[in-house]
Amino acid sequence: MSESFRKGTTGSIYQTLRQSIMNLELYPGSRVTETELAQHFGVSRTPVREALQRLAVEGYLTIRPKHGCYIRQLDVFELAEYYDVRVGLELEGIALMGQRIPYREVAQLAEDWDPQQARYGMSGSEEFKDAEELFHIRLAELCGNPILVQYLRDVNNHIRIVRRLGLPDQDSVMQTYREHHEICQRILANDLEGATVMLRAHIHESQAKSREVTLAQLQMRRRERGLGTDAGTASATPGTLPAH
Repeated sequence: MSESFRKGTTGSIYQTLRQSIMNLELYPGSRVTETELAQHFGVSRTPVREALQRLAVEGYLTIRPKHGCYIRQLDVFELAEYYDVRVGLELEGIALMGQRIPYREVAQLAEDWDPQQARYGMSGSEEFKDAEELFHIRLAELCGNPILVQYLRDVNNHIRIVRRLGLPDQDSVMQTYREHHEICQRILANDLEGATVMLRAHIHESQAKSREVTLAQLQMRRRERGLGTDAGTASATPGTLPAH
């Protein structure tokens, strides 16, 4: 047990629970309470409550007063609708750049995602996944419409788990580098139509991979628990607290 974990900080509890949710160890729909988590981690309820509130803001779970917290369900049909909204927002962001393309900022994004440098690693690590999500936020921010960015962040909170499951191998990681880099190059060439076409294809392919990996992970976890399968929504089942 690490020193930071023994201290029972909000950050360490948040990271442990988040990783368990991402790994589907805390199964979608399962219920946990502040009391049982506090007992599990050997801390007071305050850092647990703060960690749960942060996870709720980021879309990993829902807090129901007096009932506990429920790990967010993964409904692939609802997720597809969020992806549709995401596409619309990101494409509108490029369109809003118009003739006011911030070339210096876009050039920096292109450099950050140069496949030859692979600045964020090649393993599909948490650093890479964070950077992948941030790329799309930073690109949207360049359109100059903070409301659009706010909505995009909200959509990301609803699809974050499946986005992070959708980078299963090195080929996918390398493809992400190439496509991010090329999208920026097309914007720099004032080819906004070409950038739009590529961005749409990039997001749709990411969506397809995420759906495939998510369903495979859910089916594996359900078999482990002897629950059967369901291609639509993961049903509520008891959670398994992370070992510590």
